[in-house]
Amino acid sequence: MFSKTLLFAAALVASVSASPCKPRASGIPLPVLPSTGAVDLPAPNPSCALKAIAVGHGIQNYTCADGNATPVAAGALAVLYDVTSLYPGTPSTGLSKEAFNALTTSTLWGSNIPLNLKDPEAARPGTPASPNNGMPPSSYGAVVADPFIAPADLPQPDGAPLKFLGHHFFDAAGNPTFDLSTMNLRFSVGLKQSVDVPANADRGILDTGAVKWLMLNDNGKGLGNTGATSQVYRVITAGGVGEACSKEGAVPVASVPYTAFYWFYAE
Repeated sequence: MFSKTLLFAAALVASVSASPCKPRASGIPLPVLPSTGAVDLPAPNPSCALKAIAVGHGIQNYTCADGNATPVAAGALAVLYDVTSLYPGTPSTGLSKEAFNALTTSTLWGSNIPLNLKDPEAARPGTPASPNNGMPPSSYGAVVADPFIAPADLPQPDGAPLKFLGHHFFDAAGNPTFDLSTMNLRFSVGLKQSVDVPANADRGILDTGAVKWLMLNDNGKGLGNTGATSQVYRVITAGGVGEACSKEGAVPVASVPYTAFYWFYAE
């Protein structure tokens, strides 16, 4: 399994797509956003600072009006784990570039979906050779009234657990929200720009493809506490693309497992 994760990550281009925001202490590397190897997202706001890097693990939701429709995005749910200290070059705790970039794939395939699913059996990923993808889309959906399990760190086979950081969800008005509860930071954002994923991106448990990389800016509604210039980037995604409506038919909500890195910037 881990050899597969390295295979996905090793082909990612290591060039930089963004300039560091602000100086850091001597000896600590300046984290820079990864590159798709083609068209990249714009650099972060120069007035910002990197607050955290997280791996998000959860589901992307879609609706299908009928079997001839195109899946329409309908929000997401994910648990966020802090991987800031694992950034390559960080003294004592940093991973290799290949191992760091592979965290989304290793988390997707190596951990149960950390949500209260309508069908608990759907939480198990299976393996790349035998994925747990034979269930109807409703099986991967979360319990609406109580989607999140109790906060917990994520065990790792080789190293310390990934620390619980918070939750990603869409609020009642449909605003993408990131509640980094352990840092008392809340980002309420809107889509600014998206780019296509690398050709070798992990297609996920349902083999539907990896969701696009995104730049999300503060939505200006005063719903967060991180300021008007705050930004969230979604990069190195695995899975999450909706299944074809021709396969699912008319469904109110179809859910697809995914993982992604989230980089959080604020003044």
